[in-house]
Amino acid sequence: MKIGVVGSGFVGATAAYAMVMRGVGREIVLVDRDEKRARAEADDILHAIPFAHPMQVYAGGYEALQGSRVVIMAAGVNQKPGETRLQLLERNAAVFNDVIPQIIANAPDAVIVVATNPVDVMTHLTARIAAGHGWHKSRVLGSGTTLDTARFRSLLGRHIGIDSQHVHAYVVGEHGDSEVLTWSLVSIGGIPLDDFIQQRHIELSAAHRAEIDQNVRRAAYHIIEGKKATYYGIGSALARITDVILRDQSAILTVCAPADEVAGVTDVTVALPYLVSGEGVVERLPLPISAPERRKLADSAGIVKEAISSLG
Repeated sequence: MKIGVVGSGFVGATAAYAMVMRGVGREIVLVDRDEKRARAEADDILHAIPFAHPMQVYAGGYEALQGSRVVIMAAGVNQKPGETRLQLLERNAAVFNDVIPQIIANAPDAVIVVATNPVDVMTHLTARIAAGHGWHKSRVLGSGTTLDTARFRSLLGRHIGIDSQHVHAYVVGEHGDSEVLTWSLVSIGGIPLDDFIQQRHIELSAAHRAEIDQNVRRAAYHIIEGKKATYYGIGSALARITDVILRDQSAILTVCAPADEVAGVTDVTVALPYLVSGEGVVERLPLPISAPERRKLADSAGIVKEAISSLG
């Protein structure tokens, strides 16, 4: 089971490392326009294999993607000082218009997982480019709010004293400031959140919820302020998504994928609970959220739609 990682910066390299630690796949190839960086990252990760799982890790050109079942797209440009979001989008769009056709040409049977920010817009663009090469949109998805959902579960689990793996909660919409924490759907081991905290005599006031909301929503800003970039969380999220696809696990993940309509907004890509398997996105699952949350989701989808439209 072969995995390609295009872009061997912090996110791409950390995703590859996380896959080695988890034992995801048997072969990973790193591709980057900076070939020296790709080789160095591949060698560094290779040296960790004796402490983890048997695997091949190496660097190569786009032709080395041949035979990949999953290709993680983590390439892109960083925002320059004083640069507008639209200018950044336009520069990343130019990168994608060059790179995505090369991925498709060399890995025609792969599922593409987009990690480059703004991930919702870049996933939408990737699906458009892929469609022009005869690909079905189900084979393109983005990391979406997979990491945001993990942040929500982690922070809520810490507050109520429960292992986050037993906290069932989703963050949907844009991977960004307008994302929506779906408090109305939260359950703890199958027990509705309000019932659980009442039974355990746990205080979870409106102020506590607002604090968790802000810490989820602003997590990236806080981390970037302290260490300049985020990569452990998203690298682990990408490893999880890749594992689901390779093992055909039929898992429910808050990835982003092109949708005909989301909360009244048409032709948009935002994160929602999707069933993901070996062929990519299988189907979108119902989202019975509250009316206020649905309005927030509509606003979030509208923001992403506006960014998509700005690219023309």
